[in-house]
Amino acid sequence: MDIREVLAINLRKLRQARGLSQEELAHRADIDRTYISALERSVYAAGIDVVDRLARSLGVEASDLLARPKRKTRDQVE
Repeated sequence: MDIREVLAINLRKLRQARGLSQEELAHRADIDRTYISALERSVYAAGIDVVDRLARSLGVEASDLLARPKRKTRDQVE
């Protein structure tokens, strides 16, 4: 999984967990809504400043948006 996909998954998951639409997140982060959509579809790679604005708007650290999902161990699967 490349970093664009990681950002896309984490961005969508965190946005939805907070009950925000793409439009509301875009407004809070001062980013165009279509750019949020493109990020969530892995169309564009976000610059570090955009990642920071998104993280602040979601109330998380930038590293949370870029953290790769942890693989489940065999014990967790069963």
